Amino acid sequence: MDLSNKKILILGTGANGSCAAADITQDGYDVMLIDQWPDHVNSMNKNGLTINFPEETKQVNVDAYHLCKLAEMNAKFDYVFLFVKAYDTAWMTQLIRPYLSDTGLMIGVQNAMTAQRISDIIGPNRTLGCVVELSSELFTPGIIQRDTPQSKTWFGIGALSDPIVPRLNEVKQILSSVGNVDVVEDIISAKWMKLIINAMCMGPFAMLGSNLYEGFKIPGMRELVMKIGTEALLVGQKNGYKIVPIFGLKEDQISNSNNPIELMLDKLIKDIGPNARDAVFHDHLKGRYSEVDEINGLVVELGKDKGIDTSINEQIVKITKKIHLGELEPSIKNLNTFKKYI
Repeated sequence: MDLSNKKILILGTGANGSCAAADITQDGYDVMLIDQWPDHVNSMNKNGLTINFPEETKQVNVDAYHLCKLAEMNAKFDYVFLFVKAYDTAWMTQLIRPYLSDTGLMIGVQNAMTAQRISDIIGPNRTLGCVVELSSELFTPGIIQRDTPQSKTWFGIGALSDPIVPRLNEVKQILSSVGNVDVVEDIISAKWMKLIINAMCMGPFAMLGSNLYEGFKIPGMRELVMKIGTEALLVGQKNGYKIVPIFGLKEDQISNSNNPIELMLDKLIKDIGPNARDAVFHDHLKGRYSEVDEINGLVVELGKDKGIDTSINEQIVKITKKIHLGELEPSIKNLNTFKKYI
């Protein structure tokens, strides 16, 4: 279908947002980028985006704006792809709401359970849920290290209401510029499946100062990670979330597996490669607040409501907070807290 006359906004051009913006722009769509990091915006406008892949480098000129310029715009966007941190979802959705066209769609390309949060603000008939598998880093303005090429990048998208189901193919077409895209019937359950994987592989490895590849060499780490995932899986099931395939896996692969969350985790590790560092690791390096409260913290919160023991996830939350406050350093020594579990 011809979407050349549609206006696309990438709202939040951190590492993943920049990767998507570069690919979609390069494929000829009308794309605008808005971000709140001034140096990054200035660099993009001066030099374009540099995307360093493991095997190649791409240079793409983009149309980027400071967040403070939004109030001066008269634009109406047909598609808004939200790439901000989960905890920034509500205020960013409120901010962009007047700039979303009457028939526009907003897609939260984020970790955690943000789809309902977006829907509560702009309505289910303008909201699509999205699960993303894309690993990248941004430390220098305008320069991205992308660990997963298009062939290993994956998106699952789904509607929150029946009237917009026919429009899923529009978003699928756009995101296909960035990676592989599947339409997922139960997108909220898929979001929880991704939350389980994030609970297992973001906060736990970041607290050690390690990526997945090196972290799994540590004795007892895989056992601990699987217990974290088991807690999250049980909480999800008690809250009505189903086990559904993500990361491009098929239903029969999940149904025939003795341990579907381990299957998903191993698929992720294979796709992102040995050099990738997760977003919480990046946050620790930058001294920033992470999404662990939105991930492991949500497991704890919902677990308490159902009377489920989530003590391992709770410890991940506590240690992550101490690292953010400067009371702890990311270190393998933090694994001592979990000796009784491994």
